[in-house]
Formats: sequence, C-alpha cells, structure tokens
Amino acid sequence: MQPDLELVQVRDDQSFKIWSHGYPYRTVRWHFHPEYELHLVTATAGNRYVGDHIGPFTPGDLVLAGPNLPHNWISDVPPGEAVEERCLVLQFTAAFAAGVLATFPELRFLEPVLAESHRGLRFAPALSERVGPLMRALLDAEGARRVGLLVEILDLVGHAEERVPLASIGFRPDPSAYLSSTMNLVLRHIDRNLTGDLNETDLAALARQSVSAFSRSFRKRTGLTFVQYVNSLRIELACQHLGQPELTVAEICYEVGFNNVSNFNRQFLAVKGMPPSKFRALRRDGARLASAA
Repeated sequence: MQPDLELVQVRDDQSFKIWSHGYPYRTVRWHFHPEYELHLVTATAGNRYVGDHIGPFTPGDLVLAGPNLPHNWISDVPPGEAVEERCLVLQFTAAFAAGVLATFPELRFLEPVLAESHRGLRFAPALSERVGPLMRALLDAEGARRVGLLVEILDLVGHAEERVPLASIGFRPDPSAYLSSTMNLVLRHIDRNLTGDLNETDLAALARQSVSAFSRSFRKRTGLTFVQYVNSLRIELACQHLGQPELTVAEICYEVGFNNVSNFNRQFLAVKGMPPSKFRALRRDGARLASAA
C-alpha cells in the first residue's frame, strides 16, 4: 500500500514545528513527508511501522524518521475510545538541517544521526526520559527559548550512543513513486493551490472518480471531509499571517482562500477554540513576554 503524503506547515516566523495529537487522529495512517520527524509516544501501546519495519511500542518510544520515510504508530485502543494525547511530534526540513550544520560547525556531530535516520532510529528509554520534558516545554515556548530547547534536544539525540535502526539496510524511500498515487496527486494539488479556488468536483475529476466516490475515498485517507481538510490548512496559514500586524483580519481571510469573513471567523473558532482577533492578541502578548525575558 502506497503511503499518503502529509502536508507539514511551519509558520513563517518559526524554523520548525512542534505539536501533539491524540488517538485516533487524522495523521495516524501510513504516511510520509519530506521533513525529518522526532516522534515521542506519551501514551498507549501498539505496533510501530517504519519503512519495512514492524515492532511493538510502549510509552516512551522515541524515534527519528528521516525525510520521506513512511511510518505509522497504531495504538491498541478499543473502538469508540479516544486518547487526548498520544504523542509529541517535532518536525523540521532538510533545508533547515543543512543550514544549521553549515552555520554552526559545533553541531556537525548531528550528521551521522541525520544520515542514519533514513532507516528510522529508535533511542533508549533513558534518552526519551530526558528529551520528553524538553519537547513538552517546546509546545509553549516562544522566541529564543524555542531555539535553545531545540539545540538541547538535538544535542541529546546527536550524542546518543544507543540508537537502533528500524528499517532494513536495503530499504530506500521512493517519494517519486509515492507521489504518483492518485490521492497524493490530489493532496499535492491542494497544497499548491491552497489559497485559490478549490472544489470537490474538480478534484474528483483529477482523481478520475465520481464526486461521491472521491468524497468517501478522501475521508478514508485523511480522516476529514474535503472541506474540513482544506479549511484546517487555511486556518494554519492564517495563523502565520496573524503574526503580521500590517494585515487586518479581513485581509488575511481573503489572503488564505476564504471568501467570507464571518465564515472565516466561524471556522477559525471551530479549529482553534478562539476567534482570530484573540489568537493575534495572545500571540502578540507571548512575543512581548518572550522578548522581555
């Protein structure tokens, strides 16, 4: 089965992404992305799938997956039950990693670990106990504090002597083949045209399916309806723009692809739990506190 493409959005005022999610969740599927990912399981047990590797996991499972390496963690959770937080996820691009190594020779000890991560690397529980609190602190950190925590994490990971490759030595990710699958072509089209006119009928035609068949297939692969998926990506993009004080909320609404301010406010509230004006104010206050620290 071909892995699905996950679209990772990093805010324009940040150099990497840190987040958490529960279980079930829309990204919990066989998937890949061009970014490196440090994945820490905080709750549940189950089976880990990385490349051609299959193995059990428990809380504390810490894995670094390299670019385009297919992966998934499936928890043993009874149907109908949900876990609020299953894992912490740190993601950064290959370009970011290359830039860091070129700028800071002191961090070049990371090169072997990054190179080995194309097979996926599992670290010892003792390391996850040290990395876990740093990743959790990153969730709310701002400004230079984020960078400092990231360097601490990379220092621990890069110097870890006990690291176990997961995929077989001959396994090689093939992103060109993954992207040729119909649904990944659709997801890439959405990514490239996110702020433009997107509708389910046109994407169903691109997938060579009826609208009803496409709708079922899209929800099965992403865990969301087409509208929910596009709106969630546009809201994340709006969060980036809300850091730019020169743009009004209305201007951001149209900039990210919405054509109605009231609908934008309603969708933002549904996804973020607050209106965009409050999100902007909290972000501004957080940046002020970080600069004063």
